[in-house]
Amino acid sequence: MTDKNDTNGLAFGRDPQDAQKGPIIPKSPTEALRPERVPQPLKRSRKARSQLVIFLNFIMTMVVIVCVVAVSGFFYVMSLYQEPGPLATNINFEVRPGASLAEIAGSLERQGIITDARVFRYVSATYMGKDESLKAGEYEIKAATPMKEIMELLKSGKSILYSVSLPEGLTVKQMLKRLAEDTTLEGELPAELPPEGTLRPDTYKFSRGTKRSEIIGQMQAAQQNLVDQIWEKRSPDLPVETKEQFVTLASIVEKETGKADERAHVASVFINRLNKGMRLQSDPTIVYGLFGGDGKPTDRPIYQSDLKKETPYNTYVVKGLPPTPIANPGRAALEAVANPWRTADLYFVADGTGGHIFAATLEDHNANVRRWRKIEAEKGSDPNIAVDGQPEQEPEAVTAPPKKKK
Repeated sequence: MTDKNDTNGLAFGRDPQDAQKGPIIPKSPTEALRPERVPQPLKRSRKARSQLVIFLNFIMTMVVIVCVVAVSGFFYVMSLYQEPGPLATNINFEVRPGASLAEIAGSLERQGIITDARVFRYVSATYMGKDESLKAGEYEIKAATPMKEIMELLKSGKSILYSVSLPEGLTVKQMLKRLAEDTTLEGELPAELPPEGTLRPDTYKFSRGTKRSEIIGQMQAAQQNLVDQIWEKRSPDLPVETKEQFVTLASIVEKETGKADERAHVASVFINRLNKGMRLQSDPTIVYGLFGGDGKPTDRPIYQSDLKKETPYNTYVVKGLPPTPIANPGRAALEAVANPWRTADLYFVADGTGGHIFAATLEDHNANVRRWRKIEAEKGSDPNIAVDGQPEQEPEAVTAPPKKKK
């Protein structure tokens, strides 16, 4: 039979094994509510209390902290590098030749284009390859441009381009004067001027700080290439023997007319005159003989007396071509001389509209000259001013030199 006390133990949920340890001693309500003594924790082993373990735990903790800080810092720096910059308005920024990344970063920060030069410097270095660098030049940086985009712009070298226009018909001296007056260019002009006719008229683009000598070099190379190309395609019966003579005649055609549809016609007149041994009698050659590369002053007309002044360039006096070109001819004038119109015309005179009237006979030409002089007289022009064309008398013929076969 089950003991009554045991039955009570089971009734109150007492473990049967506890029941075997002894009788159950009843407790008063106060004793039942009193907390029992908590058992003492086990003592740490000597291994757990080792200084090495403590040190390693410290190191691990520090590593975790450093990693967290590094990752947070990385994301912060990259966010700063790619977020919109502080610049409020567009600005031109110049990178001088040879500037280091640190110098460029400092300049960007001083001008308020970026917020932190160190961030720009070190992060940009990681983006650029071993052989890449930030290119010299002047750049337009737009408002709020992020540092990353600024780096890409400076690395691309797509700087602001300026231009200088050098139209056809300018002399070498006049072209170099324009280069000297352009403040975006740097460097001195050559002490010795390039030969007349060797610079190509064109519009040249460049970045700020480009040397003037570089532009001149480009102009010389471009003109040489152009002359070579057109010379190879010239008409085989031209009365010119060298490229220098070819450019000289083209420079006269360039100065005689500014109308594109007249150049080949004007060229045919001079070709016909050379073939017949006639003097060219070109007014622009008088001007060059009197004023050289400086050009004629705008308020100085050509007088009748100028036609007789003996200079090496006055084709009213000298026979054949002048010793050098009188200007820098462009493509159209060179092509006109290389392949002129086939005409019988020997004369032309201004028509009052910016163009010319052509004639094959002296009689027709004299009528055209009288008509032009009447127009000028109605304007009150000085009768001592020379006509823009050949004089009324028959020009003296000269014996044309025989052509040399090349």
